[in-house]
Amino acid sequence: MRRRMRVAYADPPYLGKGKRHYGRHHAQAARWDQVEAHGKLIHRLADQFPDGWALSLSSTSLQAILPLCPPWVRVGAWVKPFAVWKKGVNPTYGWEPVIFAGGRRRDLSERVVRDWLSCSIAMKTGLVGAKPAAFAFWVFDLLGLQPGDVLVDLFPGTGAIGRAFKDYCAGRRS
Repeated sequence: MRRRMRVAYADPPYLGKGKRHYGRHHAQAARWDQVEAHGKLIHRLADQFPDGWALSLSSTSLQAILPLCPPWVRVGAWVKPFAVWKKGVNPTYGWEPVIFAGGRRRDLSERVVRDWLSCSIAMKTGLVGAKPAAFAFWVFDLLGLQPGDVLVDLFPGTGAIGRAFKDYCAGRRS
């Protein structure tokens, strides 16, 4: 009988973007503009979720945040074939790293999961940085989640990750 896992997904305001993107919605948003807040989050993830966890971040913050992680983490890449194009930004920001740790081990008879995903951004969600369902399913696959496992979404935002996990556990994939 397999053991039920308890894992976490964290999508905090990206380093240096908290006040600008979330300041009007959350009084504590500016704290995420400091690398120390991300370090505390990583410590919490490693301590409270030994079964596994995943953390979204920006490509520009990877150099600052990765050294704060335990040495056994891996980095996945979410490549966005359709991404927001910002005037005067070239090359554009067309990918985001996902740091992940732990998860369920798989054997050779199981489907291989890649450490990268190509899917477009979520549109018209009402929240900057909301993730699409395909992204969520990929993170669940990275961690080897199965029905009955527990996913704690530390930054639920629009609730998209939680809804996607219910669909994932029910075998519904979009």
